[in-house]
Amino acid sequence: MLTTVEKDVAHTRLQAAVEEMCLTLRRASRSLYVRDAADFACAVADLSGRFVAYPQDVGVSGFVGLDLTPAIEAATAGGPLAPGDVLLTNDPYLSGGLSTHLPDVHAIAPFFDGDELVGYGWAFVHVSDVGGRVPSSVSVLNDSVFAEGLRIPPLRYVRAGTVVPEVEAILAANSRTPEANRGDLHAMLAALDTGRRRVSELTADLGPTGFADVGTFAREQSAARARSALRTLADGTYRFEDYLDNDGVSGVPLRVVVTATVDDGAVHLDLTGTDPQVEAALNMVTFGRAHSWVVTRIFALIGTLDPAVPLNGGLMDVIGFTAPEGTLLNATGTAATGVRHATTSRVNDVVSGALVQAAPEVLPAASSGLVVPVVFAAADGSRVDVVEPMVGGTGARFGADGADGRDSGISNLSNNPVETVEANVSVRVLRYALRTDSGGAGQWRGGSGLELEFEALTDGGLLARGLERLRFRPWGFAGGRPGALTELVVNEGQPDERRLSVVDVHPLRAGDRVVLRTSGAGGYGDPLERDEDAVLADVAAGLVTVDAALEAYGVIVRDGAVDVAATAAERTGRSVSGERNDGSIPGERTGRSVSAERTHSLGPERERWERVFPSALADQLDAYLRTLPTTTRAARRREVLGGVLAGLPERFPGVAASEDELVAAEKAFAEAVVAAAATTA
Repeated sequence: MLTTVEKDVAHTRLQAAVEEMCLTLRRASRSLYVRDAADFACAVADLSGRFVAYPQDVGVSGFVGLDLTPAIEAATAGGPLAPGDVLLTNDPYLSGGLSTHLPDVHAIAPFFDGDELVGYGWAFVHVSDVGGRVPSSVSVLNDSVFAEGLRIPPLRYVRAGTVVPEVEAILAANSRTPEANRGDLHAMLAALDTGRRRVSELTADLGPTGFADVGTFAREQSAARARSALRTLADGTYRFEDYLDNDGVSGVPLRVVVTATVDDGAVHLDLTGTDPQVEAALNMVTFGRAHSWVVTRIFALIGTLDPAVPLNGGLMDVIGFTAPEGTLLNATGTAATGVRHATTSRVNDVVSGALVQAAPEVLPAASSGLVVPVVFAAADGSRVDVVEPMVGGTGARFGADGADGRDSGISNLSNNPVETVEANVSVRVLRYALRTDSGGAGQWRGGSGLELEFEALTDGGLLARGLERLRFRPWGFAGGRPGALTELVVNEGQPDERRLSVVDVHPLRAGDRVVLRTSGAGGYGDPLERDEDAVLADVAAGLVTVDAALEAYGVIVRDGAVDVAATAAERTGRSVSGERNDGSIPGERTGRSVSAERTHSLGPERERWERVFPSALADQLDAYLRTLPTTTRAARRREVLGGVLAGLPERFPGVAASEDELVAAEKAFAEAVVAAAATTA
């Protein structure tokens, strides 16, 4: 029987092993997206199929709670795994939710002590291309998983230490970038070999029973620490909702709703009310179970409250989950999933919006809420490269500004160095910088977005999957303002300027210039209470203009210094007049009351939308839609909302709609919901 100290030391050895696996994979990889952006991860699982060791700061953090069991069971129906075998899969449906979209290829290696199976090594990479309709295989306009590329069910890629040549031939024949893919897959095999050696060394000391005890110990320790951390939140039930810009096939936005119940160190997330799955690539496959990719905000919260908590599958023990079948967060059939990261990013925002009511001095305002891998594809498809994985900033929180141009969100990808991009991709980077005046104003400012501008050096195609927050701003909290909206423009200021919102493969000619400005994050607290020196520092750093310092913060900057007397008069005058203009609405919750100051600032676009489409009526519509067959729900929702939107200005939910138009739209939606509900009576 191992002592607690011995188990702790053994677990530390496993942690070191997975870090070494990740470094091996990264050094051996062939693609920019793996080597530089770090879209990969490695882990070790015990026989439960849950991870017992996961890297703390290398690769993607959001997959710490994955379960290997469904994929292993699917692959071994015809016979058990043997030493030297490696499984491969990329299909969300066929892998039991292990993979989240087809470009994420997962590898699983059984680890043995002699003839006895003791656990598994795992690795994944985002490969450059797995075929399908578009270069890179990912487009929001893909309407089914069949359009997204090669589906790989859990199968043996390596048998008894030898790559199966027929499998490798099929993989190569179904990709535009076979050599890059092959290099990344073999990098995974090298990482798994590293893990196999380290686990073998450990089991030689501990034996199979000792290794199993270490795994149980690690998960139980993390679960206990997670419960202790979450007990600092106020028990209660909290609701919040937010929107994706559109459903991929029309201008109708998509609603994501969460009701979070906090109870004695556990959190249950109920996504009931979230819109139906759509005929675009915004769906997420969870099988109705808590999925690691959907609950990353809870991981971040636990890590904030207990920064030293070990990352492993035990974190999932404190999280409950409900998502009705046939919705965006529990897609069924063959729904496309390629841009599922846009939807799960919005889940992060709604979870924060709910739980900030339980812990207003811990949770932040909304992050920028997008992850946009900007891809340049050669005209002949011979190269498919990510120029930059673009994000925005993190939301401000009580006592601290948000991080500028850095949002770990659901992926914590690294940026590609500009020199590496220009050496490998046919583009010239003209600007890569923080975006001025994008972070939401507040006593603590929201993180700034990013600005990327580049010139195409050859003809090709632009892809920008996950493009979001062009329509609804990232919300602020406690008087903090929302962040700025996203912009994507080709040839800005030229006669052929194009402003893009939904991008499939947008053709580029040599000389075309592309600029993407990502959304800023929400601010926290009254901007008039921000420290004057902090405002001046932001102006000096180019994060806030002199005009915005006055408009948003009431701070007057002249000749590089704060005019103290004029600023005091400006701020006093605004406080007396009650000027706010922050778009605040009361936070929704049941149980404890929420102070008037602790409210969400949603912005004018969202306020206009919810005036016409209020939550209570949207809930009624959702209840009606769930009585319909899964395949008809999204179209019926578009019909109901689209009929109302048809009577409003093209840019609604902006500020263009007149009062008469809004009144008519409110009435039209109410009548449409009543008519729909009558069909189920």
